[in-house]
Amino acid sequence: MRQLVLLIAVLAAVLVVFSSTALAAGMSAEEILAGADERIEQYRKASAVLKLLAPSGEPLAEGINVQISQTRHDFLFGANIYKFDKCRTPEDNAAYKEKFSELFNFATLAFYWSQYESNSGKTEFRQRLKTAQWCRQNNIKAKGHPLVWTLEPNWSARMRPATAQSHLWGRIAREVMGFSRYIDTWDVLNEPCVGLKQAKERNAATILGLYTQMGEIDVITKAFGYARNAGRNATLILNDYDTSNKYERIVQVCLDQGVPIDAVGIQSHMHRGYWPVEKTWDVCQRFGRFGKPLHFTEVTITSGPKTEQQWKTTDEGEKLQAANAKQFYRLLFSSPAVEAITWWDLSDQGAWQGAPAGLLREDMTAKPAYEALKGLIKDKWWTQTSATTQADGTINFRGFKGQYSITANINGKELTATTSLKKDTPTPVELTLK
Repeated sequence: MRQLVLLIAVLAAVLVVFSSTALAAGMSAEEILAGADERIEQYRKASAVLKLLAPSGEPLAEGINVQISQTRHDFLFGANIYKFDKCRTPEDNAAYKEKFSELFNFATLAFYWSQYESNSGKTEFRQRLKTAQWCRQNNIKAKGHPLVWTLEPNWSARMRPATAQSHLWGRIAREVMGFSRYIDTWDVLNEPCVGLKQAKERNAATILGLYTQMGEIDVITKAFGYARNAGRNATLILNDYDTSNKYERIVQVCLDQGVPIDAVGIQSHMHRGYWPVEKTWDVCQRFGRFGKPLHFTEVTITSGPKTEQQWKTTDEGEKLQAANAKQFYRLLFSSPAVEAITWWDLSDQGAWQGAPAGLLREDMTAKPAYEALKGLIKDKWWTQTSATTQADGTINFRGFKGQYSITANINGKELTATTSLKKDTPTPVELTLK
């Protein structure tokens, strides 16, 4: 029966890949990008009708000017936050936090088992809790990454396989439940497409045994089962860098079997070169057809070429990085399938593979790419407007989906209310200003 299910899934994936690829092949990069702003207007904005009430409950009088200020995006713009309080100097730590909170509303915290619990039973709970609490204080949504992968602590390899596996499953529940007040989104399992091969290369005995005994689908199923039991309302993500038919097949089979995957994670590390527009759009189409939100979980665009001597940021590289980052984000933001984008890493300090992948240089000054993304996220895609009350106290506006502050000056007193814009509201929504 399992083989039949797999065969059907493979055939379905092939058909979808063929049709979506044919569609993408019929469009040039210029044509795809030409429709980006129209798609953003359609999918990322909504129209609202608000009926504003005074503290007394009476509608505001006609002709009152109302300020409408966005305070947060619904769309998740983020980065990993691995250098939190780990930069070279206190000044660098302060700059890191300032730049992070200035741009992002989403943060990925590290939960690699090998690092988080390098000694059995002794975890980095307090350090992660501190970071998660800072995120909460700064209105930044936190995500944990990853719960199951091929980076395992040395002590687990010295255990009996069944005991080590029990520790792995137990650690899923421990982390999800232990951080439930601060973290409600998790990359549950990382890189299943190369899981078996990677486990062999890294001598990851625990996950190697599971992949060998159970196969990738059953390992995913069990991992997500533990995560769901521990976090009934958590957002659970399957994550991989492989965007081939194999990953499509895995996602399809898992969903067909009822695995509680809430979002599909797509890594897009571009250390070897920027993705063509057609490729990015094809990935959005192919994986978007599952009806699950796409999270571009690990975006890397470097700001300098790699040479035998060094890999450092350059002036020309920074200009190219800014242009590519701006185009990539615009393209993803225009896809209705995408829900989140996470940059990897914020700063060149300690960046993965030693690459100049940061939006900040090693001295924490902003690269052009940081300013380019800020210009999109907090300016072009950020609503600051005003409206005038009608006779019944209503106002109309259209803005980017997210959180808003509504302010009016009544008899010399500033009154404010907050509201959320998630979809069109054709009928008035009452809002009391205080």
